[in-house]
Amino acid sequence: MKKIVFTGGGSAGHVTPNIAIMNELNKHEWDISYIGSKAGIEKDLIEKMEIPYYSISSGKLRRYLSKENIKDIFKVIKGCYDARKVLKKIKPNVVFSKGGFVSVPVVIAARQLKIPVILHESDLTPGLANKLSVRFASKIFTSFEETLQYLPTEKSKAIGSPIRKEILSGSAAKGKLFLGHTSQKSILTVMGGSLGAKKINEVVRDNLDTLLQTYQIVHLCGKGNLSEEHAGIKGYRQFEYVYEELADILAATEVVVTRGGSNSIFEFLALRIPMVIIPLTKQQSRGDQILNGKVFTENGYSYMIEEESLTKDHFLHTLKEIQRNRELMMEKMQQNKSKNALEEIIKELNRY
Repeated sequence: MKKIVFTGGGSAGHVTPNIAIMNELNKHEWDISYIGSKAGIEKDLIEKMEIPYYSISSGKLRRYLSKENIKDIFKVIKGCYDARKVLKKIKPNVVFSKGGFVSVPVVIAARQLKIPVILHESDLTPGLANKLSVRFASKIFTSFEETLQYLPTEKSKAIGSPIRKEILSGSAAKGKLFLGHTSQKSILTVMGGSLGAKKINEVVRDNLDTLLQTYQIVHLCGKGNLSEEHAGIKGYRQFEYVYEELADILAATEVVVTRGGSNSIFEFLALRIPMVIIPLTKQQSRGDQILNGKVFTENGYSYMIEEESLTKDHFLHTLKEIQRNRELMMEKMQQNKSKNALEEIIKELNRY
């Protein structure tokens, strides 16, 4: 039996593509394990799948000067030792890395042990973890064609983002039944990520009276962000997070408001749902979501509002523009030539 180790963590965006790939691997041919951090989101998500999970030390990689950097250098060194120990025990044929701080020690240890590493970069420009890991990778896949300019051309290929197959198999009828939505109004789904997004939550709730004239609203507002004040309003359903029902909700959705995380927006592209992208600011991130949003907007798949410009009027005007251009946006999404990333990755893994 072939053995594979997955790694990646720090955010759901570094884990869900790994889960998509794991779900497609033939369990009779592949023995699957995961290396992640001791307390990251990846631990909960992977252990639910009953896949062997190994925790290692992981330090945060910063682009700025901080005393914490000194401590974290030692954490990364310890992580390399931890990862090497796990890899020597498992003896995998291949390691697949999705990035995040925890992946760096795993990739370095795999290279030391001469284990091939396949890496996937979701964002338009490589994150710091993947920048460090690139030199140790045997093959590098990217979501965006534009990313190739930052990578070694001889081992890099743009394939799109690995989409969870279950997200594409939702039922609009089941979604409406779950939500209790019975009117003919369009469904607007708002997703600010697993932790929510304070400013997005505020602009939606401040505009509820106006929005509900046109839409039925599904608001995935993040952990701890439910509003008692807005509970029970007809046509407005709020959830901290949705798991099993998400595919059905998205099948019923006609417009989505989202952050600019690559995996999410590629899923909405695959589902042909026009988007309002409100990316994390440069103060909150390295600016990758802004770049992702700009490319999608240039291609006609979305409109983008930078958070600093997010006002009640701007938000409502953008939604009106989407309503006016929705058919054209869906046509452009239909023409998208992104390859089947999942099949491409499985094909590459099977080489080992």
